[in-house]
Amino acid sequence: MIDPAAALQDVNARIAHAAKIAQRKAEEVTLIAVSKTHEAAAIEPLIAAGQRVFGENRVQEAAAKWPALREVHAGIELHLVGQLQSNKAEDAVALFDCIHSLDRPSLAAALAKAMDKTGRRVPCFVQVNIGAEEQKGGCAIAELPALLDQARTADLPVIGLMCVPPAGIEAAPFFALLDKLARDHGLAGRSMGMSDDFETAIMLGATHVRVGSALFGGRA
Repeated sequence: MIDPAAALQDVNARIAHAAKIAQRKAEEVTLIAVSKTHEAAAIEPLIAAGQRVFGENRVQEAAAKWPALREVHAGIELHLVGQLQSNKAEDAVALFDCIHSLDRPSLAAALAKAMDKTGRRVPCFVQVNIGAEEQKGGCAIAELPALLDQARTADLPVIGLMCVPPAGIEAAPFFALLDKLARDHGLAGRSMGMSDDFETAIMLGATHVRVGSALFGGRA
């Protein structure tokens, strides 16, 4: 069994160490504890240890467990880090404080409509298909300028770019590419790096790292 408090301390120490090597401040990096598939009982010890930013993959799963947790614990910030269907845009805007998976024109339109209707402007990252993988979500690099233009025209608060590099190969070149794309488009946020590679991501400019198994152990 993983000790949540010890795991959180270890991950935060590793974030601080990677930031120091990169001559950055640890506070520049937001740790998103990815709690997908984990029940409230597994999440509460991390909250007790001081973690306040959490990530979920699915709107339905988050809606089932987070409203009750938020009633008990103040200051929780909830990020959607998984794919989002356009028909769930309004639910996502109502529930989440940040959306990391804006990846296509139809979703941009649905999010803009949902934000106009609810009066909430939820910060978004545009997910880039950084490895040009057919099976993965994300906007093609060539289509990124057009999607950013559409999002800005619709008054969507785009704060950065997000990626999931191809599995099984060195992630650093993909993180470096996302960092360059973010710089080229004047975006401050880079949501990149997971349990296996978040230190590399921090050295290459990550502002948000999405860490699950290093905090929770294996998936439930």
